[in-house]
Amino acid sequence: MATANTTYSGEKIFEGAQDFLPMNGTDYVELYVGNAKQAAHYYKSAFGFQSVAYAGLETGLKDRVSYVLQQDKIRLVLTSPLKEGGPINEHISKHGDGVKVIALWVDDATKAWEETTKRGAESCMEPHREEDEHGYVVKSGIKTYGETLHIFVERSNYNGVFLPGFQKWDTDFNPPVVGLKYIDHMVGNVGWGEMNKWCEFYEKVMGFTQLVSFDDKDISTDYTALMSKVMSNGTGRIKFPINEPAEGRRKSQIEEYIEFYNGAGVQHVALATDNIIETITALRARGVEFLKVPEVYYDDVLDRVGEIDEDLEPLKNLNILIDRDDEGYLLQIFTKPVLDRPTMFFEIIQRKGAQSFGKGNFKALFEAIEREQELRNTL
Repeated sequence: MATANTTYSGEKIFEGAQDFLPMNGTDYVELYVGNAKQAAHYYKSAFGFQSVAYAGLETGLKDRVSYVLQQDKIRLVLTSPLKEGGPINEHISKHGDGVKVIALWVDDATKAWEETTKRGAESCMEPHREEDEHGYVVKSGIKTYGETLHIFVERSNYNGVFLPGFQKWDTDFNPPVVGLKYIDHMVGNVGWGEMNKWCEFYEKVMGFTQLVSFDDKDISTDYTALMSKVMSNGTGRIKFPINEPAEGRRKSQIEEYIEFYNGAGVQHVALATDNIIETITALRARGVEFLKVPEVYYDDVLDRVGEIDEDLEPLKNLNILIDRDDEGYLLQIFTKPVLDRPTMFFEIIQRKGAQSFGKGNFKALFEAIEREQELRNTL
């Protein structure tokens, strides 16, 4: 029985990946938000992120402001417009707060752009150098589902706090971290019939491989259904599940997301921890709200998943879900939407060897989501 925490080295572990586009991991995730200063306070207070860098009027920017937050290997950039009109305002008006950029750390941003665009990706940023007194970075980018972008960041020649144009952001208020380590995966919701298109995009354009597929028989309740495929690069450091709706008796969570986000986009970000009990205890104490499953879920969960290292009672008290695959088991829990629109949320996950995504929890999880949809009158 595998009980060690799952980590992903630089070695290839998924043989199906072509890996013509070497990637070191997620560099940062940028959200366009209505008020970056207040959003930064929320992610610091509620999730334990730390102040890192800032760019705005004081650094010479006239049209926008960005705050950079970090916890271990997770880096968030929160960006707001400073003037009316323009693409950031348009994005927020259409989608609400949401993920605009999934930045990928690469050794060669020029080659990454060349390899992906020659395979059919639409460019959003040609390779170019950005520099200041701390060195330079090379950035390039391509478009993906909805209005989401992948920006390739080459930073081996840069020693600054984040990127050129940013200054160190010192604050007196830095609540303790809660044990979040790295981004385990990021899930994209796409429209009817679009899942295979975007899975093929990640396979052909970026060299990913499909790890697992779930159809509406795997992910369904009495009312709603969806389909999902998980794409990963060869090292397993970057995993992108892609969801699409499936026919059900009522409106699924994917349909609800697409209605309120006005199109495809990032549904949730899964953040890894080495001690989910401590992490969730801290998050709940700070006001983070999580989905709840009925207590009967725990009556036979150990019959299904077998022996685990943790005592069941604290997991039950915190509503943490458990699942097992051939490699080990995992512990996971999902926040309620962290925005006014029922769109983006977070998953907290601890892997004890497992490389799967909690298939055994789908029914309980989606019934919990449906209860929230019923309260929102969107089911």
